Amino acid sequence: MSEPKFTNEKTLSDRITDILAKQIRNGEYPINSRLPTEKFMTQEYGVSRSVVREAISRLKSEGLVETRQGSGTIVLNPQANDVFRLAQFDDNPALGVLRIIELRRGIEAEMAALAAERRSKSQMTEINSALIDIDKAVNAGGDGVREDLAFHLAIAKATGNPLYAELLGMLTRAIQDAIRVTRGNEARQRQLAESVCAEHEAIRQAIEQQDAEAARAMAFCHMQNTAGRIANVDPEYWKGSNKDAARRLARTKLVNTVLGK
Repeated sequence: MSEPKFTNEKTLSDRITDILAKQIRNGEYPINSRLPTEKFMTQEYGVSRSVVREAISRLKSEGLVETRQGSGTIVLNPQANDVFRLAQFDDNPALGVLRIIELRRGIEAEMAALAAERRSKSQMTEINSALIDIDKAVNAGGDGVREDLAFHLAIAKATGNPLYAELLGMLTRAIQDAIRVTRGNEARQRQLAESVCAEHEAIRQAIEQQDAEAARAMAFCHMQNTAGRIANVDPEYWKGSNKDAARRLARTKLVNTVLGK
């Protein structure tokens, strides 16, 4: 059955992914059957091969298909791959980001408190270095997203509880997109960027001083302020790459991911 060509604001790859995922879940493509070829789908949907490949990549990340050498793209059992999704995309792209921040709020607060209680000298050095790396990345023209995530990971490791680092690993993609969106907003105004730096420094200082209550409060405050900054973003911000990041958040599921610098 032929599908209409796409012209609205939802990205082409989003729409192709949604169509194929629905067809797989409805049984139109049975388990172990092959999806149509890239050439067929480019003609069927009137899109480029890169769009089709992106859609297939997203279906793989959702556990709905896999690529087998010599066999093409094979449909997997959709029920076996139902997982907890971290967000649901709707007409308000800020909502998915705010949900992730809300989820992080309790995690980050307790993580900082435990790090303050248990961190070693070498772990404190790693936290300090990670914070410095954020400034270096931004001063070099980067967005500081990877370095920001490394800062939080260093704190997770300093808790002495490996489950915190593992949890951050599972949340990596969502956190990266959330940080990318929040840092992008904060970078537009010097005052916001300075506030974030001050909040990070307050967390770092509390951990260094081994003040668990202060570390908990500072981390909680940082998440609260981050949410406030996102909630007050003007609608124009939610266009282009920022809207794409919000859409990726809507597709995020809990999977094991390796975190590193």
